[in-house]
Amino acid sequence: MTTTTKTTTRDLGSLPATAEVVAGPWPNYSNCRHLSERDRWEVYGMAKAARGALEDRGVVMAEAYDDFVRRVTRELDI
Repeated sequence: MTTTTKTTTRDLGSLPATAEVVAGPWPNYSNCRHLSERDRWEVYGMAKAARGALEDRGVVMAEAYDDFVRRVTRELDI
């Protein structure tokens, strides 16, 4: 029997040796669930902006963007 493992990380083998890769731990947004929906959407926007700022500086995230969005929206319950 063959077992296939799903991973949430990207293949980083093609990156230059000098690339800065952030592999985690990732911030957990579950503690913001008590906020109003409007405030949770604001936290979501800030999380995306923070990730974008890191990527603009050349930081490579091991967590794929789609996985990041799914995780944050799940943790924020939005």
